[in-house]
Amino acid sequence: MNNPVPETNNPVRVLAAGDHFVVPPLISRALADEVREREVSVRELTLPWPLEAFGPVAEVEEASGSEDGLIEALADDREVLVTQMAPVTERVLESAPRLRLVVVCRGGPVNVNLDAARIHDVRVSYAPGRNAAATAEFAVGLLLSTLRRIPQAHNLLAGQGSWQGATYYTYEHSGLELEDLPVGLVGYGAVGSRVARVLCAFGAQVMVYDPYVRGEIHGLRVSSLDELLRRSRVITLHARLTPETRGLIGSRELALLPRGSVVVNAARGPLLDEGALCDALESGQLSAAGLDTYEREPVPEGSRLFGLGDRVVMTPHLGGAARAVAEKAARIAAEEVGRWVRGKPLAHQLT
Repeated sequence: MNNPVPETNNPVRVLAAGDHFVVPPLISRALADEVREREVSVRELTLPWPLEAFGPVAEVEEASGSEDGLIEALADDREVLVTQMAPVTERVLESAPRLRLVVVCRGGPVNVNLDAARIHDVRVSYAPGRNAAATAEFAVGLLLSTLRRIPQAHNLLAGQGSWQGATYYTYEHSGLELEDLPVGLVGYGAVGSRVARVLCAFGAQVMVYDPYVRGEIHGLRVSSLDELLRRSRVITLHARLTPETRGLIGSRELALLPRGSVVVNAARGPLLDEGALCDALESGQLSAAGLDTYEREPVPEGSRLFGLGDRVVMTPHLGGAARAVAEKAARIAAEEVGRWVRGKPLAHQLT
């Protein structure tokens, strides 16, 4: 691929297309810190996410803002685009002939048409691992909240001034404690491995199913998903979403769990069949579920999940919502721009 670095006599022209999480000044400051040896001309653009939900834009998924707005911002021969959510479509790439590098401040460039980027000689890089610690912490918090009914008790006392939350102290309604609890992890990547370490510290009986991971793990490795499900009182999902894992946990899998088990998903919504989950919660096969991600986001009005009462804890995809994540994303992106400016190989290049 012919992607020359900019001429040393000219400033590096960058569009920092941030949003209300990875804010443009974070990107600009990270670039100034990283590319000290060169003048950098940064134009800032603020996209509406997360104040407005992301969604498909033209042929790309999970994007924020419009093609027209991005094309206008790139119009004065910007060579580098650093963004989290901008829709880098075929039309955008055709309209930005001087663009040579796109760095996406997230774990995967789903908002970039990679085929079109190859055709237009544009390198695409991303920021893996930026939210692994935050998501792992959130997953453990969601697990604890679901097991111990923390949000439900808070809503009764703080929201309604009612002491009826004390019913969660009755034997019938009391929650599960992590110590000695058989907890199954589906996936042992950057997030799952951190969750496993934390749960081991709590004294849980941690079991892991991940056919792609070799070497030592925290907890007991099991050879099949079915075995993990039969032996776990709680499962928490940490697998990547691929064609193979879409719908990984459905009616058959939920039926393998001991009755009254708990499911937590802070990974990707489509790993879990929501209809099957609702059936299992309504029948008592599951006693509770904790969800941060969903098959459709935002969750559509009229979803069965909203009628499950205190059997489900729901948060609006907040696993990565920590300030350090935005700071790490901007820093990783700036480091990639620095490598490109110096003519070095990119660390996280996809095209």
